[in-house]
Amino acid sequence: MDKDLLARIDDRADAVLDRFRGRPALDGAAAVLSNLADYGVVWVVLAGGQGRRRGPARRRASRALALSGVLSYGVNKAVKAVVQRERPDAVLEVGTVPVRTPSSSSFPSGHTLAAFSTAVMLPTTPAGTAACLTFATAVATSRVYLRHHHASDVVAGAAIGGALGLAGRLLLNRLPGMGRRGRRLK
Repeated sequence: MDKDLLARIDDRADAVLDRFRGRPALDGAAAVLSNLADYGVVWVVLAGGQGRRRGPARRRASRALALSGVLSYGVNKAVKAVVQRERPDAVLEVGTVPVRTPSSSSFPSGHTLAAFSTAVMLPTTPAGTAACLTFATAVATSRVYLRHHHASDVVAGAAIGGALGLAGRLLLNRLPGMGRRGRRLK
């Protein structure tokens, strides 16, 4: 893709979000969303809820969480090492809710990649998938809003994460001992 076109798209997304930045409620919400996705905290909680009883649901939840974690971490590290993209120049400082300062390169967004991977892999119902994908989209938006990533970083993270999630879900659905719900792709 043309780098100038990509820069124009990223700049346009930033211009749209600039209309909302600086509003304490929105700034705080973006920080909370970003923090909930940091190190997969929200996904661990959701998997714990799914696996609260012994049996196939617990096995599937723990396997989905582990597989998504390993795949998203490994793929994200590999792509970042190859691309080495600089992060946006000015990070939005949110005074009310501290957000960890990113230290790796910008492309792709690891928060977004992991969120979409897990949002596709973990849920076992259509409603659960819709809720998880909505949350993953909010996380992606928060990363651009906070200026931790360019818009194209999160689009790539969502695409890569969604593909990993789908591949992982297909794999999980074929593993023995998953029970009836674990074998169907919903």
